[in-house]
Amino acid sequence: MNPSLPLVSTAERRHRLGRRHRLAPSARAATVAEAADSVVALHATDAATVFLSARARLGEGGPSAVEQALYEDVSLVRLLSMRNTLFAVSAELAPYIDSSTARAIAAKERRTLLKHLDEDGQGLDAEWLAGAEAAALDALDTHGPTTGSQLSAAVPALRQEITIGRGKKYETQTGVATRVIRLLAADGRIRRDRPRGSWTSSQYRWVHTESWPVVPAAEARAEIARRWLHAYGPATEADLKWWTGWTLTDVRKALAAVGPDQVRLEDGSTALVSPGTPVPNRPRSPGRRCCPASTPPAWAGPTADSTSPPPSGPPSSTTPATSAPPCGGTARSSAAGPSARRRDRLAAAGRPRRRRRGGDRRRGRPTRLVGGRRPYHPAVPHPART
Repeated sequence: MNPSLPLVSTAERRHRLGRRHRLAPSARAATVAEAADSVVALHATDAATVFLSARARLGEGGPSAVEQALYEDVSLVRLLSMRNTLFAVSAELAPYIDSSTARAIAAKERRTLLKHLDEDGQGLDAEWLAGAEAAALDALDTHGPTTGSQLSAAVPALRQEITIGRGKKYETQTGVATRVIRLLAADGRIRRDRPRGSWTSSQYRWVHTESWPVVPAAEARAEIARRWLHAYGPATEADLKWWTGWTLTDVRKALAAVGPDQVRLEDGSTALVSPGTPVPNRPRSPGRRCCPASTPPAWAGPTADSTSPPPSGPPSSTTPATSAPPCGGTARSSAAGPSARRRDRLAAAGRPRRRRRGGDRRRGRPTRLVGGRRPYHPAVPHPART
């Protein structure tokens, strides 16, 4: 550790997250796109998460404001991108996400589908796939916003079935419609439009759209790295690698293009911040705010241990500052039941909790929540109201 580096305290890290993620009342976003840009991208695998995460950062507005951004203004779009996960990003940032991450995912999706078609043995190849894609796009142009089932009914090629894993124990027969639609979306040629049902529904309609402008991949990765460091720093290259899903080489090249500054953390480690970031050391008494389970600050970095209790001390350089609950509390929502509150009191008193025979059945479930606290929404600290 270099003692000459500026120190960023735990309180300052929490203060930065609260303001830069637009969770502080004095730093709320004016638009949905601005709310998404504040955390680079909003998780969108669960349809409701986009609405809840955006609303937590907006000064005013409800589901109708998010729907307008997604389906009318198209200032917010859903893209299959980082870690092969669906995210909602602003239209301004979408070309950079597409070039830095989504292109590689789309190429992999296409190779996988062509491999399945070849192994099926019905003579389906890249030429057949191109024809099916063209027919699907023509149907969308003709019928307008269309669900996947409606598109399959309109395009005979999408009703084709193939066998995956022929002759193996996991042999299964499946239709190609979902795979072709997913590939078109990954390529940026169609996008998700207003779903059937309410804003919590994921039965999207699909519309034909123009592909995103091409941005050089190196330039796109540098821009994503710069924005990510501004939103989440101090952080490490390992954190950025996990969040983006890039190779370590790509991460290092992107960081070299950004030229981040180094800082010290309270645990003695070093981390990176966006260049030119001032490092004030102001003590703050962070508050709490509950957000959706997929809200960005609630997700740990690559070193998070899903089976260990939340750390009681300052966060490390590879764990977001939100991993240690503020003010000695625990990452429980106010809706937690009496059993959860009792466990929290025992943990605060340093008394071990007795386990039932057979252990915790949730223990083996995969999770990325900080400290492995699955059952309840994590509390995201924000700075004191100013």
